[in-house]
Amino acid sequence: MHQSTRRNRFKATTLTSALMAAMLSFSLWTPAVHAETAQTPGQAATAASQQNKATALTAESATSFLDKFFASPEAQAQYVGASVVVVKDGKILAEKGYGYADAENQTAVNPKSTLFRIASVSKTFTAAAVMQLAEQGKVDLQADFQTYVKGLEFKNPFDKPVTVEHLLTHTTGFEIRDPQQEDLHADFEKIVSMEDYAKEHMPPVVREPGSSYMYDNFSFLLLGMIVENVSGEPFETYMQKHIFEPLGMDHSSFLLNGERQKQLATGYDATSKPLDIYTLSPTPMPQGGMLSTAEDIGSFMIAFLNGGIKDDQRVWKESTINSMEQYRSSIHPLLPNTTYGFEAPFQLPGAGSSSKIITKAGDLPGFSSYLFFIPEQNTGVFLTYNQTGALRNLFYPAFIQTFFPQYAETAKLEPFTPQSGEELQRFTGLYADLRLSTIVSKLNGGGEEAGKLSISDAFLGPRTLIQVGDHLFKDEITGQFTAFKENADGTVYMKEPYLNPMGYEKKGEKAQGFRDVRPDSPYAEAIYGLQSLGHYENDKNAAFQPKNTVTRAEFIEDVLKMSGLSASKTAPPADSDWATHPAAGYIQLGYEAGMITGADSKQFKPDQAITRQEAMVMVWRSLQKQYPAELFEDIRLAGHIDEWAAPAIRMMVALGLHGPEVKVLEDGSVDVLPRKPLIRQEEAAIMYQLFTQPTDKIVSELMKQQQPAEEAAAS
Repeated sequence: MHQSTRRNRFKATTLTSALMAAMLSFSLWTPAVHAETAQTPGQAATAASQQNKATALTAESATSFLDKFFASPEAQAQYVGASVVVVKDGKILAEKGYGYADAENQTAVNPKSTLFRIASVSKTFTAAAVMQLAEQGKVDLQADFQTYVKGLEFKNPFDKPVTVEHLLTHTTGFEIRDPQQEDLHADFEKIVSMEDYAKEHMPPVVREPGSSYMYDNFSFLLLGMIVENVSGEPFETYMQKHIFEPLGMDHSSFLLNGERQKQLATGYDATSKPLDIYTLSPTPMPQGGMLSTAEDIGSFMIAFLNGGIKDDQRVWKESTINSMEQYRSSIHPLLPNTTYGFEAPFQLPGAGSSSKIITKAGDLPGFSSYLFFIPEQNTGVFLTYNQTGALRNLFYPAFIQTFFPQYAETAKLEPFTPQSGEELQRFTGLYADLRLSTIVSKLNGGGEEAGKLSISDAFLGPRTLIQVGDHLFKDEITGQFTAFKENADGTVYMKEPYLNPMGYEKKGEKAQGFRDVRPDSPYAEAIYGLQSLGHYENDKNAAFQPKNTVTRAEFIEDVLKMSGLSASKTAPPADSDWATHPAAGYIQLGYEAGMITGADSKQFKPDQAITRQEAMVMVWRSLQKQYPAELFEDIRLAGHIDEWAAPAIRMMVALGLHGPEVKVLEDGSVDVLPRKPLIRQEEAAIMYQLFTQPTDKIVSELMKQQQPAEEAAAS
C-alpha cells in the first residue's frame, strides 16, 4: 500500500480504535484470548504428564512447529503477517516470515528486512542500556532517579524516593501516565523532546514506592532520559552506537524516517483492516518506539544468552545479564512480577507463571510482539506480527507444551487449611486496576463454606476462587491462580490472570455513604460502589443529590472521566455553543470518539438536561462495534421512543446497563422512560453496571440461544 493512501486513513481509524480500546471497557479480545487458550486442570495435568514426550528443540523440529502453528486456522485468524525467530545454544534454529507485510500488494514478510513496531519490547532495550551504564558505575540502581534527571517537579508524600530500580521494575507508585491519543499522529515533522514531554506529563507519586506493581510506561521514558543525561549522547545515538551496532542490529532504530518507512509493515486492526502509518511522541520514545526485524532481535537474544557476548565482543558483563534474569518482586512465588526489563510469562493452567522464564510483550495499534527467554535451556524466542490480536497467547503455551512441558507441570502446593468465610471477608469488595480503572472486579464471600470467594467482572462474569495457600486462590474452572497482598497500612492488592495480569488491582476504600442516600435505597449499591472506587467523594456528611437532573455536559464528562480518559487538547470550534464551557475538553473528546454526533456540530446545548434515551445512545455508540445489533432485536420496547434511539435502548436493556427504574410490563415489553431527564442516581446505576455487569457473557449466551433458531430456519 502506498504511503499516501495509508496516511489518509489515519484519523478515521487509528484515532478511533485507540480511543475505543480505552473507552468504557477494556480491550474486547483480552477475555476471549484466555477463553481460547485456557485449559481445565485435567487438561493441564495431561500436558504435564507428557513431559517425557517433549520434542527436542532442533532446527528441524522448530521449523516444523512454526509451519504447523502458522498454518492452523486458529493462528491464521490472528495475523496478517508475522515474523519469528528461535535461538538456542548460540545459534538461530529457525527464522521465518508468514503472511503479508502488506496484504493489498501481497508483499511477503521477510524476517531479515521487514520492520515491525515492537512496541513495549522496546523497554527491554532501554533497560539494557541503563544496565550498561550501571555496570560502568555511572548509574546507581538504588539512587533516587532525580540524581540523573533534573528539573522535574512532582509530589511525593512518602518518605521513600523513587529509585532507578523502581523505574526498571514498574514499582514507582506513580499515578498512571499512559500515552495520550495525540501521541500517535501523522506529522512526521513534529519533534517533541523527551524532556519537554516529561515536564508536561510528570505524574505525582500516589502509592508508596516499591509497594505495588503497575505496568508503567512513563517510568521507561524517564529511564531513556537517564541514558541520555548520563552518557551525554542523544538517546537514539546511544542505542545505535552502544547496542545496535555491536550486536549487528543493522535494521533497528527508535526513529521512523527515510527508508525505514518503506520497510515498515502495514499495521492492521483486530478485524484485519489496514491502519495508516503513524509516528509517535516523544521523539524518540524509549518506552515503545523501537523498530526492528526478527533477525535483529535474534542477534540480541544470542548475545543475551551468551552472557553478554556477540561475535567475541562483550556488550554486557555476565553479571549484568544474570541480574536482568532475576525477578525483583512477586505477589506470590507462583506469580512473579518483573525483572530489570522483563515481566512474567503468561500463566499456564495449574502451573502459574514460571520464574525460570522471562518475557516482554508489546502492543501498539496494528502491532503486537512477544519476546521470551528460558535461560536454563539457553533458548530464546521472538514473535512479532502486524495485527492487534491474540496470536502470542496461542503461540506461547503451544511452544512450551511442545518443547519444554516441564514448565507447564502442575504446581506442587504445600498442604493448606482453608480460612473460614468470616476470615476471608477482608478480601471482599470492589477492586480497580491501578492502570486501567475501567477494569473492576467484584469479590464476595463464599458463604459458610471455608476457603472460597466469588469473583466477577464485566468480561468473564462470576466464577469461584478456591483457596489453595496463604493469599493464593485457584480458579475452579481453569486452574489459573489469583493472589492477594495485604500491606501494613491496610491496603489490599490483587493480581488475577485474565484481564490485566501485568499489574495489581487495588481494593476500594470502605464507602462512607452520603447523608441523602439511604443504605436501603435501590441505588445505594451503585452509588456506594462508585464511591468506594474513588469516583465520588468519600464523605458521609456530603450530599449526593440523587434526584438532581444531569446535563448533557455533565454526562459526557462523567462517562469519560470514569473511563479513565483525559479531556481532549484539541480546541473546539470557536463558534460552537460549548467552546468556552468548563467541560469543553470532554465534549470535544466525545465528538472525536463518536459518542456525540449530529447534523449541527456547533450546537451541543451543554447545559440542557440530558434525556435517558440520549444518554443511552451515547453509551451505545462506544459499544456498538463490539456487539451486533441483531442480537437485541427481540427486545420489545414500550413508551414514547424516538426511532433513532431504539437500537441503543434495546442493547442497554438486553445487557442490563440501567437502574431499577426500568420496568418490564405485563406484556413483556420494557419501559425505560426514554424521554424523561436522567437524574444522578440513574446515571450512577448506568456507570456501575458498565463496570460490573458481565456484558460479554450475556452476549455469548444470546448468541448461543440464537444459533439453534438460525440452524432450524436454514434447514
